[in-house]
Amino acid sequence: MSTPATATLLATLPPELAQRVEPLLHRLHTLRSVVVAFSGGIDSAVLLYLAVRVLGRDQVLAITGRSPSVPAAELESAAALAAQYGARHEYYETQEFADPHYVANPTNRCYFCKTELYTQLNALALARGYAVVLSGTNADDLGDFRPGLQAAAEQRVLAPLADAGITKNDLRAIARAAGLDIAEKPASPCLSSRVQYGESITPEKLARIDAAETFLRTLGFRECRVRHHDNLARIEVPAAELSRFADAELRGRVDHALRELGYQYVAARPARLSQRQSERGASRSRPPPPVAGARPRAHFLPGAATISVGSPARPPA
Repeated sequence: MSTPATATLLATLPPELAQRVEPLLHRLHTLRSVVVAFSGGIDSAVLLYLAVRVLGRDQVLAITGRSPSVPAAELESAAALAAQYGARHEYYETQEFADPHYVANPTNRCYFCKTELYTQLNALALARGYAVVLSGTNADDLGDFRPGLQAAAEQRVLAPLADAGITKNDLRAIARAAGLDIAEKPASPCLSSRVQYGESITPEKLARIDAAETFLRTLGFRECRVRHHDNLARIEVPAAELSRFADAELRGRVDHALRELGYQYVAARPARLSQRQSERGASRSRPPPPVAGARPRAHFLPGAATISVGSPARPPA
């Protein structure tokens, strides 16, 4: 089923994509009322936008899980996006840090986080009379390492985008056609994904990571990650931006800011792409331990555009 708004959208899409979006709209119509697990990323944002236009504002509720694992900027933008799309929106305080399985940070950590989120959203949907909970999982996610998909299946959370074969590139095309500002927004996985598997997760570590990434964005790094490896912060930026770290003034600012956050060493490298790659952990090379009493200062380690903060002791092999 299409409304005037969705009919206009379909008319502006490439025919092949429109042929997949139309049955997606029909399926949303058959669901009657939905709770959307709304992270504020492009996947759930496009899903929310479409659901509101198909079902109407009163039949859609966007819920954003709020916890230390979600960047503060993402929490703020989620509310603004929901308002922009005319959707009702609420936050829900998730309790994944009460689960020792989650805190231990195993390779299937996301399973425990999503189980907590979807269990609570299902309970909320039942209490308020919504028919079903939806996730923004897209077709590309099905081929990546996503333990949360098991939790979604167990909790009977639907993924209409993935079921319709809608990919990340499709979502960006839909967003552009609809005139949504989020069309070019980079992905922003939860902060816990920055901590290598097997190292416990704490709110304090995640707050440090969030502060470091927030600072880097003030320098113009729109897409960046700070991987936390104890006293080492490993910055990941797109390969095209890595050369910016050749600038001594910028290195000095990064040096100072991340040292203030408690890191002794900083390295920069090109961003890794898949979720499995992004959480695989530190490289074999690690900086040497700081020399007692040495004054921290920045210096280069071997390799392109790499920064180290700490004693200028012998670099790692």
